[in-house]
Amino acid sequence: MIWRLVALFTLMALPLRAEIDIREVTSPGGIKAWLVEDHSIPFTALEIRFQGGTSLDAPGKRGAVNLMTGLIEEGAAEMDAQGFATARDALAAEFRFSASVDALSVSARMLTENRDRAAELLRLALVAPRFDADALERVRGQVLAGLRSAEKDPGEIAARLFDAQAFGDHPYGSSGDGTVDSVTALTRDDILAAHKGALARDRVYVAAVGDITAAQLGSLLDHLLRDLPATGTPLPAMAQVGLTGGVTVQDFPTPQAVVRFGQTGIERDDPDYFAAFVLNEVLGGSRFGSRLMEELREKRGLTYGVGTYLADYDQADLLIGQFATDNRTAVEAVAILQAEWARAAQGVTEAELQAAKTYLTGAYPLRFDGNGTIANILVGMQMSGFSADYPKTRNAKVEAVTLEDVARVAARLIRPDALRVVVVGQPEGLQSTP
Repeated sequence: MIWRLVALFTLMALPLRAEIDIREVTSPGGIKAWLVEDHSIPFTALEIRFQGGTSLDAPGKRGAVNLMTGLIEEGAAEMDAQGFATARDALAAEFRFSASVDALSVSARMLTENRDRAAELLRLALVAPRFDADALERVRGQVLAGLRSAEKDPGEIAARLFDAQAFGDHPYGSSGDGTVDSVTALTRDDILAAHKGALARDRVYVAAVGDITAAQLGSLLDHLLRDLPATGTPLPAMAQVGLTGGVTVQDFPTPQAVVRFGQTGIERDDPDYFAAFVLNEVLGGSRFGSRLMEELREKRGLTYGVGTYLADYDQADLLIGQFATDNRTAVEAVAILQAEWARAAQGVTEAELQAAKTYLTGAYPLRFDGNGTIANILVGMQMSGFSADYPKTRNAKVEAVTLEDVARVAARLIRPDALRVVVVGQPEGLQSTP
């Protein structure tokens, strides 16, 4: 216990932890990356992200990028799935591959003494995955099991219904995991096409943290990525958010109704973004002191927890949130949500502003708690269009937000008449509205 307290107070005493020394690196082959050198421990965390993700699925092939991503580590070049896993474990390396709505992510951890061999193994996985028939069917089975489970999960149902109402036939309007029918129909040729379209050098973002120099990183990246296609599948067009105000009730037999809600958000590069960021924290952010948490949980015990966030997709922006409540209290909970949404349009108090700013600035440095975490943050910063000095300037941007700023963005952003509420369950006395 004592050492944990010491570690905690050490972190709290190091506000400059967020002021990490980020070096912008360009490899001899032209690949750009951000680097934080840390030679205290002999390993490197490497984060690679390819923009596009599951939004690049071809028409009628929903779930192809997700399934392909799950197959990348299932054998490469002359190694089948077991041979690849054995080679990776022998190097004490760690690779993770995942696909989200806007990106395909590659996370790697490798010891300095094995770095070149681990990078070569990762290169083979990226440029020469086997997509063997047995591996394809095994991973397909795992995806299908997840899809069938999602069909019984009220939270998943609420999220998918909300997305469909928000985005229609845009890729954001359906799950990147696909459907049982679409995934069942995917062929190996579909997987090969998804691989060629999603992993390309024209959409790659890279960050490295750890025991590696700029010159070493440049050479590693050229070796790792040079054999990938120069260009990939075109990114989707901007999404038109089609949300209108009102309530959608989806009948589903569950004692707890899941409530998903939201409206159009604000772009990251908008001058009012940080004011909106603070406003969201007051309304329903991650603290117990948010308005929605206070009204729904603390005062009335209608939910265990509620949260809102600014969802900044590449092709759309939303302000969304979610909570669960007993079917018998859903009417009351939704009414309180709508009332608080309307109240948020009037701005916040000085006390609320200061409490939110104190939390947001104090919590930020604690995010930088490990090489892998830092690498992940740095790639996200690049994809959001931030400069390398953002960790040093971010808290000042939060501190600069005034009551007038929040009032201005609240009047502009919060639209009670456009708040769409999706309820999955059997809420007593709650009906869908047009």
